[in-house]
Amino acid sequence: MSGALFMGKVRCPRGAGEWANCLVALLLILLGLPLVIMGVQLVFFGGSPYYVLFGVTIIAGGILMLAGRVLGAQLYLVAWLCTWPWAFWQVGLNGWGLLPHLFGPTLVAIAVVLTIPVLRRMEQEAQIKGSVA
Repeated sequence: MSGALFMGKVRCPRGAGEWANCLVALLLILLGLPLVIMGVQLVFFGGSPYYVLFGVTIIAGGILMLAGRVLGAQLYLVAWLCTWPWAFWQVGLNGWGLLPHLFGPTLVAIAVVLTIPVLRRMEQEAQIKGSVA
């Protein structure tokens, strides 16, 4: 990816907010890896490519969040929003069937939303630093 997309290097986190962002970003990456691996296996057996697409998207989101980009959080949130219609298509209105499809991703979405102010500040600092240098 280009430097313009990342706006610089991944820096050492400063403060609790940046550490929390780092943890959420790493969580996205760690959650995305098995989704991609097992999703590819599922596709070979005739299953839905959803897990591969969701996994790749959240890994990219996590990487961008590590680089201090709001785009990373937005990627996860778009993937999360796409999960809702997919879940209803998979299980219908069965509440117990929807629970495993939506509960975990929604908890992660809450954590991701909470990182957005930190990511905005990190982006602004990177832009200011870039314009001064």
